[in-house]
Amino acid sequence: MAIILPNSIKAYFDADRDRSPEAVASAFTAGGIVKDKGKTHRGRDAIRDWMAAEEQQYDYTVTPFFIGTENGRTQVTAHAVGNFPGSPIDLRFFFVLEQDKIAELEITV
Repeated sequence: MAIILPNSIKAYFDADRDRSPEAVASAFTAGGIVKDKGKTHRGRDAIRDWMAAEEQQYDYTVTPFFIGTENGRTQVTAHAVGNFPGSPIDLRFFFVLEQDKIAELEITV
């Protein structure tokens, strides 16, 4: 059964699947934040650069299969498979939404 994602979160996962760092960045607010692997990326330019580096380093697919809320954030759990250490793995994506954009994303295991 497919899950229904809010538009901004769907845009993020669609852009990631399409390997479009620019589209990933545009899913965020101008001051958006991504926290991943112990690093924080602030602003659309930094988010675009982060995603471009991830896509150059790894070939992967991410398939969301759960959505819920935790501590006021939208949690999406997704199955990730690729040529990265620990693959396959289920990752948790914690989103803070602001109107129709992503204000913050934290990715954890």
